[in-house]
Formats: sequence, C-alpha cells, structure tokens
Amino acid sequence: MATVRQDCQTEAMGGAPEPNTPDWRGVHHLAMVTPDMDATVRFYVGVLGMPLVATLRAGPMRHYFFELGPGNTIAFFEVTGAETFSKPAGAPSARAIQFDHVSFGLHDEAALIALQQRLVAADCEVTRVVDHSILRSIYFHDPNGIALEASWWTIDGQALSFEPDDPQLFADPDPVPAVTELAGGGLQSTPTTRLR
Repeated sequence: MATVRQDCQTEAMGGAPEPNTPDWRGVHHLAMVTPDMDATVRFYVGVLGMPLVATLRAGPMRHYFFELGPGNTIAFFEVTGAETFSKPAGAPSARAIQFDHVSFGLHDEAALIALQQRLVAADCEVTRVVDHSILRSIYFHDPNGIALEASWWTIDGQALSFEPDDPQLFADPDPVPAVTELAGGGLQSTPTTRLR
C-alpha cells in the first residue's frame, strides 16, 4: 500500500513526492450539530448500530462520538435551539448549508507538529496544539472557509468501545438518558425518520 500511495503522490505532484507529506489516517471525526443529543444517541446506536465511544463536554455543550470504523468517528455538538432541516443528498437547497468541521486523523504528536509547521510555512493560520484529553488537535481553514482540524488519539483509537465507566472517555457529568439505557443493557426506544 505504501508503494501505491507514493506512486499517487509522485503522479499528483508531477515528480518526486514532497518530503514531510502528512501520513493521513482517514477521517478522525466529522463534527455535526444536533439540538437533541438523546435522539441522536438513540438513532446512531439504536438504528445505525454505531458504538457510542465517548461523551465529553466542550464548555456548556455535549460532544459525543460514535465509531464508524477503527479510529474513525462521527461526532455531534449539542446546540440548544439549533435549527434542523433535511434535503435529499446531492440536491441543491435554497437554505444555507453548514456543518461544524471535519477532522483528519494523524498518527501521533510528531505528525501533528509537522503539519502545523507545514501550514505556517505556507502562510496559513493555524492554532496551537489543543489538548482535549483523549485527542490532540490543531485547527485551520481551507480556502473556502471550511473549518478543518487535524487530530491524533492520545488513547488507543483502534480500540474504542462503549465503556461508560471510563471517566476519561465518558466524561459528561450529566449524560442524556440514552447513555444510561445503553449502560443498563439497551435502548428503550429509537426515533423514526422520513424522506422528504
């Protein structure tokens, strides 16, 4: 696989691969917004079958993570009063469309610092490394204004699981009822959805 990646980099850049190119590990997490974390847990765990692997607080907001694959997650911020709407995938909408940010996964702190230095060298604004306990990140934007993050798991990201007694991963002091139900053996209900 490394040879294929190197060949792709060589071809894309019209020559030899650039030194210190980030060794991306997939999407670390895609951050979305929900006004109702309890319904979100019930849908992603109860309907889609994704394990709930972390319940954090980001200031006053809940920030929960569901595993898509080893080390890859979709995360939600609970924003009270956030407006929700649906549209068919790939179809235009008259509404403003926004999500919070996408986080690309890196292997370790050295890779994070190397990317930070690469961004600075390209005259791109980037934050200091932010320690979120279970992950460390930097934040920046693409030329379209899309908020981007690069992160690495400070814990074993390949072994994420539902462990509600783990105070590091399940740090929300007031989890939604669905988390309590999951800890008790299973969800009592799940939401329904409709195509529009």
